[in-house]
Amino acid sequence: MVEKNMPKMYRRRFIPDEKVFLKDDVIIEINDDVIITKWEVLKKRKDFSHGASCYFLRENIKVSKFIDDNENILYWYCDIIDWEYSEEDNSYVFNDLLIDVIVYENGFVKVVDIGEISTALEKGLIDGELAKKALNTADDLLNDIYSGKFDLYKKYISDI
Repeated sequence: MVEKNMPKMYRRRFIPDEKVFLKDDVIIEINDDVIITKWEVLKKRKDFSHGASCYFLRENIKVSKFIDDNENILYWYCDIIDWEYSEEDNSYVFNDLLIDVIVYENGFVKVVDIGEISTALEKGLIDGELAKKALNTADDLLNDIYSGKFDLYKKYISDI
């Protein structure tokens, strides 16, 4: 639910090509560095039902905490993003740059969808600059995770 004067938020994917209005995301905090939201799943799922996300605007990373019906944290899902803000519409469009990093509670780290960068380049869905941005941002995030700095990302939504 978008409150009055709060910006609208959209998630844009390249594969599959879609732009979704995040109408049920509740913005908890917003400033020049982060946007913190809590949300329910868009489509009913068995594995998780809700969560919280922090968009790190300067780092181009979105970290989400996925939670099941029993309030268990299943994992932390990190999207590599690019974003645009429209003052005219008071809206953000968050472009999913395909590479995702999943961090499990036991510390296991999994990188997924990295091959989609190649597919998106071949199909002309993204250009070389955006692909480089995605790869460099993913590398920065993984370096932070491997050097024990992931708690700096988690702290924004740990208590939500």
